[in-house]
Amino acid sequence: MPSTDTPTYAATSAYAATSAYASTATATADSATTGARLPGRRLTARVLPLLAEAELLDSPSGWGAADTRAGSFRLEPVRLGRDLELLAGWMNDPEVATYWELAGPAAVTAAHVRTQLDGNGHSIPCLGLLDGTPMSYWEIYRADLDPLSRHYPARPHDTGIHLLIGDGANRGRGLGTALLRAVADLVLDNRPRCTRVIAEPDIRNTPSVSAFLNSGFRCSAEIDLPGKRAALMIRERALRNLI
Repeated sequence: MPSTDTPTYAATSAYAATSAYASTATATADSATTGARLPGRRLTARVLPLLAEAELLDSPSGWGAADTRAGSFRLEPVRLGRDLELLAGWMNDPEVATYWELAGPAAVTAAHVRTQLDGNGHSIPCLGLLDGTPMSYWEIYRADLDPLSRHYPARPHDTGIHLLIGDGANRGRGLGTALLRAVADLVLDNRPRCTRVIAEPDIRNTPSVSAFLNSGFRCSAEIDLPGKRAALMIRERALRNLI
């Protein structure tokens, strides 16, 4: 999968009180994954995905914010009922559609995201919020549990990222580099068992490859994946303070 961008999003009432929204989401994840807080609580269909997320990816919903030169950035897990229209608009941007190949009716985007939401928790789709405004889409996933692991020497807890920047005004000015570094740092800060952050942008997507290289990733190899030839990008915990 890719790494690119799309249309401007005006914050709506769904995101109006961002800090209150964040604290509610974090509290939900905490209460779902900390039995001591809710003694005797029955496991429900709503709680099980949170448990899977906590076990496999250390709960991205609770990772907090990262300061970047562009503002405060955080990840917010996607909720289809709230976010589908926004995501489908981004997927229909020609620059994004070239690599993500999800253009078309909203049902196309919904099916792609729902596969992750209904899965085993090894991939978490997220919105990227900059100063409270959704402006990018991210997929945080366990690369060592993904089909990608058949194409490179995976290590336990390797964590992969896919992304697109949704607002065309944010492309071509280095913002992708800043956000990639911020998200890689969030992964390494919050996933102590993870020693590497992995990505596999399409080798044709020169701006994406450049953004990874400029944010501390190195190109380990070129690999053939279904539908694309990719640059295998790796950011190592051991080198995070050096590059």
